[in-house]
Amino acid sequence: MNQHILITTATSLEGYKITKQLGLVRGITVRSRSVLGNMAGGFMTIFGGRSAIFTELCEKAREEALQLLILHGQEMGANAIINMRYDANEVMNGLTEVLAYGTAVVVEKTEI
Repeated sequence: MNQHILITTATSLEGYKITKQLGLVRGITVRSRSVLGNMAGGFMTIFGGRSAIFTELCEKAREEALQLLILHGQEMGANAIINMRYDANEVMNGLTEVLAYGTAVVVEKTEI
């Protein structure tokens, strides 16, 4: 996806002036683990350490939520998103919701 949009977790962008606030934007995805993924992930927990299977699942879910957030912001006419955050909740056993949200804004580069 083409990302011509600035994103920050801060409430402002250094070097830019916010000219318009467009409102809340979000991207949401719901992901489940496969039976094989659950078995492999469960087996990995026996030995402890980093779980590559679950890490990859979480990374994919966050990236998908981020891309949906960007798309929502672009649809609103934003060229930046400030105060961006992630949230995740288990909807039911093995089914997780990942939400990316922030404030869509229009910014202009400030002169030095």
